[in-house]
Amino acid sequence: MLELHPSQIQMGRSAVDKASALAALAASLSDDGLVAPGYLDGMQARERQGSTYLGQGIAIPHGTPETRDQVFQTGMRLIQFPEGVDWGDGQRVYLAIAIAARSDEHLRLLQLLTRALGEGDLSQALREATDAESILALLQGAPQELALDSQLIGLGVAADDLDELAWQGARLLKKAGCSESGFAASLVHNDPLPLGNGLWWLSSEQHVARPGLAFVTPSSPLQHEGQPLAGLFCLACLGEGHRQVLERLCDLLIEGHGDAFAQATTSRSVLEALGGEVPADWPALRMTLANAHGLHARPAKVLSEVAQGFDGDIRVRLADGATSAVSAKSLSKLLALGARRGQELEFSAEPAIAEAALAAIEAVVLSGLGEEVQALPPAQSDSEQGGVASAAAAALEPPQAGARLQAVAASPGIAMGPAFVRRMPRLDYPAQGQGVAIERQRLQDAVQRVDAQIQALVERSSEASVRDIFVTHQAMLRDPALRDDVEARLGQGASAQAAWIDEIEAAAAQQEALHDALLAERAADLRDIGRRVLADLCGVEAPAEPQEPYILVMGEVGPSDVASLDRQRVAGILTARGGATAHSAIIARALGIPCVVGGGEALLMLEQGTRLLLDGDRGLVRVAPDEATVAQAERERQASELRRERAHGERLLPARTADGHAVEVAVNIGASGETAAAVELGAEAVGLLRTELVFMDHPQAPDLHTQQAEYRRVLDALAGRPLVVRTLDVGGDKPLPYWPMPEEENPFLGVRGIRLTLQRPDIMETQLRALLGAAEGRPLRIMFPMVGQVEEWRVARDMALRLREEIPLADLQLGIMIEVPSAALLAPVLAKEVDFFSIGTNDLTQYTLAIDRGHPTLSAQADGLHPAVLRLIGMTVAAAHAEGKWVGVCGELAGDMLAVPLLVGLGVDELSVSARSIPLVKARVRELDWRHSQALAQQALALDSAAAVRALVEETH
Repeated sequence: MLELHPSQIQMGRSAVDKASALAALAASLSDDGLVAPGYLDGMQARERQGSTYLGQGIAIPHGTPETRDQVFQTGMRLIQFPEGVDWGDGQRVYLAIAIAARSDEHLRLLQLLTRALGEGDLSQALREATDAESILALLQGAPQELALDSQLIGLGVAADDLDELAWQGARLLKKAGCSESGFAASLVHNDPLPLGNGLWWLSSEQHVARPGLAFVTPSSPLQHEGQPLAGLFCLACLGEGHRQVLERLCDLLIEGHGDAFAQATTSRSVLEALGGEVPADWPALRMTLANAHGLHARPAKVLSEVAQGFDGDIRVRLADGATSAVSAKSLSKLLALGARRGQELEFSAEPAIAEAALAAIEAVVLSGLGEEVQALPPAQSDSEQGGVASAAAAALEPPQAGARLQAVAASPGIAMGPAFVRRMPRLDYPAQGQGVAIERQRLQDAVQRVDAQIQALVERSSEASVRDIFVTHQAMLRDPALRDDVEARLGQGASAQAAWIDEIEAAAAQQEALHDALLAERAADLRDIGRRVLADLCGVEAPAEPQEPYILVMGEVGPSDVASLDRQRVAGILTARGGATAHSAIIARALGIPCVVGGGEALLMLEQGTRLLLDGDRGLVRVAPDEATVAQAERERQASELRRERAHGERLLPARTADGHAVEVAVNIGASGETAAAVELGAEAVGLLRTELVFMDHPQAPDLHTQQAEYRRVLDALAGRPLVVRTLDVGGDKPLPYWPMPEEENPFLGVRGIRLTLQRPDIMETQLRALLGAAEGRPLRIMFPMVGQVEEWRVARDMALRLREEIPLADLQLGIMIEVPSAALLAPVLAKEVDFFSIGTNDLTQYTLAIDRGHPTLSAQADGLHPAVLRLIGMTVAAAHAEGKWVGVCGELAGDMLAVPLLVGLGVDELSVSARSIPLVKARVRELDWRHSQALAQQALALDSAAAVRALVEETH
């Protein structure tokens, strides 16, 4: 999240008018490299559309959506005008906050800033402030107000003891946005304080997002430590926001009014006693916000002006209950809601004005609040989201015999066989349980059994990528936050099945609602483990596989579905949904099972036994193909098998083109145990050792000895062959449990790779020491991931060279990953300093094309053979060779048989691929003529699409 710093504030400036102030603000943004000079035009255009005056002497000028291409980096710059600037309509500005934003990533900071506007008039204080720190203190506002309203009161909840009652209170605080994962566990580990009258107090300062107080009472009388338990106060403590309510509670207890809580029958009576926010019994209206960028300044201003036209109170809140209602007349309060597109707002108004006011608000929200809006997609019910059960699915027609379907290639190979359409069995279970203790034990037993099943998959998996996925599944299964929420549902009387799957679905839906492809993939994984536990609870076993080789057809195959398949019987996998980088596709590739994904819901209508032909290289599906098509596919499959057999027999030969150009073929691995097998398959080096697994396999950062032993095992197995190691590459998209990081709106563009490790030089230094110490004279290449700026490389290089003086190593090379377009564009500069480049084509492709490679519908377009990506690769190679440096490719493109001729033709010196691909890649290189490959690469650079490039290579294959 963006943070405001005193260095961003200019003090004591003057401007003769608004135009001069805007020019100064635009210059401040431009001088700091946030925007292009033309951004001023956008700021002026925005003011013509409507004043950006926020209130209390503050304005927030910014550009229009049309000028977002002028923004280089999101940020804010502030200027104080002690004499004030006339902003029009009699409004005088003493502090202007200039905003540069390419999307809405600044809104959370703006939401925090506007909190200060509810604390009296700031105009005079802003005018008289003499330093930036004072301005910052004013904007940060007073301590956060304690959340205390009806949503935080739970009366008569099911609980067997104080711990269960505390779980219920923690759940209310989490729903209200007061706490985060881990709060419930920290709460119950603290000692409760008896208050008398059967009332108890529990509080925690850990995992608190904002201060809040919940009050819960049990459905039947309880005891704790021999004393009555009639009610429990649970405090999410942050700052001093709770002090006033605590003092009031103490006064009431001293005066003998504890029964107001112990015997409370309504949340209103509790709130009135504590002085909390009592909900008004007013007419209400719910509206869904359709504005593309949510309730930002312009629509919020329109809404506040409509509300100000009525003589009476109008309030609004987020209908999901995460915030309290605020005045719809206050622009700052509306902005502080942080409402986004698709969220539901609840408006309420005093009865005397409600009819007219709510009708006016409904009309203005429907009209777009002064903006053009696109209608929201219709909401889907649970059954509609299930695919097969929906009315739309019922209307689908199965593909006809002879149909040729284009989908997404996920795992190479040709497969034929009858369709085994595996539809999810209907799992019937009661909504209510037989008691908290019984249901909790049933759920614990089921989770333990599934955990053991997943552990068996981990131990059975020879591929590190597969093990890594299932280790992640185990972490999800053991997630304390998930356990907290399920426990709360059990406490409300739900059965183990209902509590478990309802919470799984809620968590998965919440991740999908963030419109982030990575989180959507994690949602699929979450549903996978959820389905396994639910099936265990219901006593339902997976349907038996057919005895003959078959094509598995499913809506979306979970990783555990793939890993548990009998590879001797499953010929291929075909899914209706999903992307090529889903975990199930990764496992299919690792197991060598041809796989095509994203074929459409109609596939689920196929009759059992329908003959299918899959081409996992091209993403093609043939339904009930004719004999000629089958015969051709069979010939291609046999030729492919012969090619594999021949390649395997020649796997130890060097990869040298027919005209004598040598290319090194290395292996990508994630753990030391994979090295020996890769060398046996012909690996000439390790081109990428992912060190994340070493860190993920431990509850805390592994020490020097642990890391050194792991790296030494790899070097020993290589027997003198070079080792290329990528330093720790984790971040928002791959977090470590012992390295907490703030939530990021887009983790792929956030703090990850070198950006993160430079923030913890102690961890980075330990890893470098371990690598240097393990090498013991053997060839070691260290590369740093996600380098986007020269300064990042230099800091990392200097650290490594300093340590090399302590731990001498003759054969050491230092390089960087080329994953960010800026690094490729800076290659002529970086090549003068690095020893080598290694191109990570997975990330380079998604960053260049602005397509997330895990996106369920766009992933097929994230093709590394796009001419734009090939041009960046060519630029990198040319820059490196000009300085006598070598270049490798360690992304998935290196193992793409159509890409190999182009990469060789562009001059790539090393191809680092999965162990299974080594023999085929070496064989493919030996088939090439280098000069022809160079000409082919130049032709490809002149084409306009990845499809055209692939067609070109196929023609010359």
